[in-house]
Amino acid sequence: MTARTASCLCGQLKAECTGDPFRISVCHCLDCKKRSGSAFAYQARWPEAQVRISGEHMEWERVSDAGNKTRFYFCPQCGGTIAYRNEGFPDALAIPVGGFADVDFPAPGVSVFEERKPGWLEIKGDGIERE
Repeated sequence: MTARTASCLCGQLKAECTGDPFRISVCHCLDCKKRSGSAFAYQARWPEAQVRISGEHMEWERVSDAGNKTRFYFCPQCGGTIAYRNEGFPDALAIPVGGFADVDFPAPGVSVFEERKPGWLEIKGDGIERE
């Protein structure tokens, strides 16, 4: 069984994920851009039962662009987001892919809020769902 561990920048907060994610996506919504500090966010979702969060964390909740409550789990020392839960995906946790620091992490299968994607950015690949 595949096992992957993501961590915050200082390394004290971790998300240990077993098995394969059921959804890997990129998001171009304004909130994800702000959270990631980039032109888009890249995340993978696992069933909550397949993720173990360890280390000290803080939580913050807001309503997403899609109208769902989203709860973020982040490191109180370095501020890195290690996971988040969106009520649109009950019983699942999303892990920002950058936390895995894995250049071989699988490509996204879904690209959302593409109307907010920068004109210079192209998400390529066969069979990518566009929402």
